[in-house]
Amino acid sequence: MRKQPSSIEVGSRDKRLEGHRGRLRKRFLQSGLDGFLDYEIVELLLTLGTPRRDCKTMAKAAIKKFGGLRQVLDASPEELQQVKGIGPNNIFGVKLFQAMSERIARERITKKTLFNSPNLVADYLQKSIGLSSKECFVILYLNTRLGLIKEQISTGTLSGTLVHPRELFRKAIEANAAKIIVAHNHPSGDPEPSTEDIAITRRLLDAARVIGIDLLDHIIVTKTSFVSLKERDLI
Repeated sequence: MRKQPSSIEVGSRDKRLEGHRGRLRKRFLQSGLDGFLDYEIVELLLTLGTPRRDCKTMAKAAIKKFGGLRQVLDASPEELQQVKGIGPNNIFGVKLFQAMSERIARERITKKTLFNSPNLVADYLQKSIGLSSKECFVILYLNTRLGLIKEQISTGTLSGTLVHPRELFRKAIEANAAKIIVAHNHPSGDPEPSTEDIAITRRLLDAARVIGIDLLDHIIVTKTSFVSLKERDLI
């Protein structure tokens, strides 16, 4: 039978953990993330949700599994929990970071921001739907200068969530939009458009021409990449 640790041993271990975490936090407060290894950053985030557990081993395992800090921070809760030791509680710090990044990205979009390039649109959407494990469809309603008027997001498969073109453009008219950009994500990580993606885009393009509201682009995003159907000459 395995011997259970004594209260003295448990207390000693807790003190070592707190000392280690205290040193990490002190380093961060003194000089930011300068000199931090990738796994140490992940470790700090994991400790926010696991205050009394050693997170170094699981942080190193996460870096190894996903290939780097950026990939860990972009991972979904389901993916993170594939790492031994990481559960629904200690992903709190990583999810908090993701939510903050999305909030900051959205706050940077002001009335003066112009959606005048696929790169800008993709960067904006990768902070939100690009990280989703579910398929999401987005409509960006724009004014004549390509400024954002409003945004609509629905969740589900593309064919299931895409409203009828009549409904989509009715809302565009109500928003007084001159132009729109549509986008959706591919949770698989492959941004290449499917036959269905192209067919739906052509349906929307035909409706846009009749109504007189420009469909500028259909952009497919993943966590780290995107495809613009306009750049592929499909619009």
